[in-house]
Amino acid sequence: MGYGAKPSVCLDLAFGITVDTTNLTHIMRAVMGLYLGMVVLWLWGAFRTSMQGPALVACAVFMLGLAAGRILSFVFDGMPHWLLIVYAVLEIVLGLIAVFLYRGSR
Repeated sequence: MGYGAKPSVCLDLAFGITVDTTNLTHIMRAVMGLYLGMVVLWLWGAFRTSMQGPALVACAVFMLGLAAGRILSFVFDGMPHWLLIVYAVLEIVLGLIAVFLYRGSR
C-alpha cells in the first residue's frame, strides 16, 4: 500500500529509490491496484467455497511468479536489499502453501 499511496516517500525510505516522475508514480500505483485486486480475489475465495480453487490457483501463480522474477534478478543482478530477499522467501512459502492447499482440496 505504501509504495502505491505515496511512492516518493515509501520507496525512498525503504530502499533509497527516488520516484520523481509521473510515469514512475503511475507504475507504482498500477502495481498497487494489481495487488489490491488479487487480495479481493483471495478474500473472496476465503469466504466463498465456490471461489476457493480459483483463489488458490491465482495465489500460487502470483506468488511463485513474483518469486521466479526475484530469483532471476538474484542470478543476473546480484543480491538486493535484505527486505527484498525476505519477500522472495515469503512468496515461495505462500505460493507452495497455495499449491498444497489446492491439491488437497481436489
